[in-house]
Amino acid sequence: MKKVYHALCKAEVAVCAVGYMFLVAFIFVSAILRSFRLSMSWNIDLAMFLLAWTSFLGADIAWRSGQLVGIDIVTRRLPFILQKIVALLVYICIFAALIIIAFFGFRLMITERVRMYQSIPIPYSLMTLSLVVAALSMLLSTILKVKRCVLEIAGRNKGGVQ
Repeated sequence: MKKVYHALCKAEVAVCAVGYMFLVAFIFVSAILRSFRLSMSWNIDLAMFLLAWTSFLGADIAWRSGQLVGIDIVTRRLPFILQKIVALLVYICIFAALIIIAFFGFRLMITERVRMYQSIPIPYSLMTLSLVVAALSMLLSTILKVKRCVLEIAGRNKGGVQ
């Protein structure tokens, strides 16, 4: 199971990196061509598509690796057990929010299935699918963070140190 998870994490990073490179390339080429009074109308739609996927997948990558901004000015002065309890409460709130995001993102994806981009023959629901995929991936990352936090609490209490 760990191998599958690590493979999914690597695939997520690869998709995000390649998508970001194409996003930058499309915007750069579009800017250059616009200076020559040439327009590629499909460029903006494809850039929006790539922006959605790279930003949402990048959010999960940042969440999984602990690179999101956090404020620990209050909790760092608390005892270890209280720090972990507060972390668990925060993880539960994040878990609930991600379920709501995944649910309504799925509903939005179903609603947008008939809408198409103006210049490329891709359904708009493929862009909104990025929200659902990222929310589900972040749910998995949150479950693993909760598991790690509970194991740290159990390990600390088992040793008798508080």
